[in-house]
Amino acid sequence: MDGGAAATMLCGTCMAPGQFELEPRAVPSEAPSGWVLVDIDRVGLCGTDYHIFEGKHPFLEYPRVIGHELSGHIALSAEGWQKGQAVAINPYVSCGTCTACAKGKPNCCTRISVLGVHRDGGLCARIAVPAGNLYDAAQMPSDLIVLTEFLAIGAHAARRSQLGAGDRVLVTGAGPIGLGTALFARLRGGHVTLRDMSEKRLAAMQDFGFHELLGPDAELPADGFDVVFDCTGNARAIEAGFAHVAHGGTYVLVSVVKDNISFADPEFHKREMTLMGSRNATAEDFQTVMSALAEGKIDGAKIISSTLSLADLPEAFPRLVSDRETLIKVVIQTGGQP
Repeated sequence: MDGGAAATMLCGTCMAPGQFELEPRAVPSEAPSGWVLVDIDRVGLCGTDYHIFEGKHPFLEYPRVIGHELSGHIALSAEGWQKGQAVAINPYVSCGTCTACAKGKPNCCTRISVLGVHRDGGLCARIAVPAGNLYDAAQMPSDLIVLTEFLAIGAHAARRSQLGAGDRVLVTGAGPIGLGTALFARLRGGHVTLRDMSEKRLAAMQDFGFHELLGPDAELPADGFDVVFDCTGNARAIEAGFAHVAHGGTYVLVSVVKDNISFADPEFHKREMTLMGSRNATAEDFQTVMSALAEGKIDGAKIISSTLSLADLPEAFPRLVSDRETLIKVVIQTGGQP
């Protein structure tokens, strides 16, 4: 690809709710100090992108180039990176100076700016990324690098929970984030049960070796689970989840809702329950995911539901939004590299 000043590229842009277009923009030929130009190979679509299309995202201004689940290769040598290196991209751009960043928690930076949400993302041919947000992916299958970011959210939640071998684990919400959480909870030795309202989603979990599958009306163990993860994005489901945490157990809220959440304090204290939020992921979690994919501990090929070209996306987007219950991960090839 010619990165000259006159070159243009097509960017997958939500112009307004329900309006997705391939917008021509100039190909960036320079990056700010500390940043690196990356040619994008693949982009994964997730619930955030669907919410942006539907106009349901609370922190977004239109028009916005979407795309935060990204893989690519270095476009121009810079900041210690060499042209052509395959990379996974951490889309969470942090300030580096706030209290959270100073404590090594840039995932919850007070001024965090996420590619594809707070600033334009990577559904295009080339973007600039902070050098510290790139991870060498040379040892990974090229088509699986794009899975790193969304799986890292589940890996982060599992790590934060401090679950151990033999712990009884409930993951509520069997979408992509729930699947990632369940996979890494199992890798940490947990005995995982998945719960969802959708029989289609639960059936898909069997392909990943999960067989403890509960519908909305299924009876849950009276003594609860050692660790419960909520991945539903539903306030009522989050509130109901408190009752399923065992005495001395942990409740991890992976999903985010705009609503206020309430629970019975006597029950919470009686169980000496630990309640924690889990947001985004850190470099450690990205490395955990990349190793798991490279070593075959997770079968990434099963996760990819379909692969489309960027040119096909404007026509396909409405269908993908309506069919997302049956999809795990749709990947877009941007043309940066075969």
